[in-house]
Amino acid sequence: MTFRVTLQPAERVFDVARDEPILAAAIRQGIGMPYGCRDGACGSCKSRLIEGRVLHGAHQLKALSAAEEEAGFILPCCATPQTDCVVEARTVPGAGDHPILKMPTRVLALERAAPDVMVLTLQLPANQRFQYHAGQYIEFILRNGARRSYSMANAPGRLMDPPAIELHLRHMPGGQFTDHVFGAMKEKEILRMEGPFGSFYLREDSNKPIVLLASGTGFAPIKAIIERLQDSGSTRPAVLYWGCRRRADLYRDDWAREAAATMPNLRYVPVLSEARAEDDWRGRVGFVHEVVMADLPDLSGHQVYACGAPVMVEAAQRDFVARCGLPADEFHADAFTSEADKHGS
Repeated sequence: MTFRVTLQPAERVFDVARDEPILAAAIRQGIGMPYGCRDGACGSCKSRLIEGRVLHGAHQLKALSAAEEEAGFILPCCATPQTDCVVEARTVPGAGDHPILKMPTRVLALERAAPDVMVLTLQLPANQRFQYHAGQYIEFILRNGARRSYSMANAPGRLMDPPAIELHLRHMPGGQFTDHVFGAMKEKEILRMEGPFGSFYLREDSNKPIVLLASGTGFAPIKAIIERLQDSGSTRPAVLYWGCRRRADLYRDDWAREAAATMPNLRYVPVLSEARAEDDWRGRVGFVHEVVMADLPDLSGHQVYACGAPVMVEAAQRDFVARCGLPADEFHADAFTSEADKHGS
């Protein structure tokens, strides 16, 4: 049994199988809807139900509150239709461009970029052409069926030879996957992955100046976007704000400084929230999104790409729109939700 879902205002119509989430059906059929975690944790896919009934699976109240649900909002990532439905949701041009592939991948290199950050280089199979937008992510499929999501840190035009992707992983002590990465993982190990996923990537049909906002390893997809700007010959003004706690956490500071030195339109502003005497820090201090607002009090003509901890992304979205005049549809984000975030712990 299937139900028909119509997306407004784009007038896209697609079928959803019984017990299938609306978002999963859209992805399966190449229809671009906004989303981030696919787990009911981040709220990126939040949409309005105009007609019909849905049943929600488990989700975080911060992603969809009881009051929002009462007001007619749904999370397509965990909402299964019970009737034909009409949903008001932005469609994302390009989100369904590239086929989602399941494939094996081989560990080429492990680099400890900071005490708790590993840069993982993964070789792609030669017989499958993996395509993605800079900013998107893949999911590792673990032996027990669990999944872990990580963004590509290299632009699609920089897949290396042999073709390989770069990922930045932060160690979550006790984490099923990252304990292995920081402990027993060796070069040549085979992992299973699926992708690309996500509606976080550069909108190349705009000429607005860009604010790139990262915290921690949220720098990874931002790095890919910067490489894409460079590879495409973009002349759009862009500024990168990278917020970390301590100086050692700016694990690719040299890369960012070099990118700003070689790209005339790119500025780089590192920000520390807990700078100490031993950091010998003469740069900006504070919450990274507040530093952006101090520098750019009027964001009405800008486009923002934000990636990192959910608390930073949520604060930036709220304050940039309310206090700096950023149009709500020009805030593009990918909140790095951990397994603890997803399960409310």
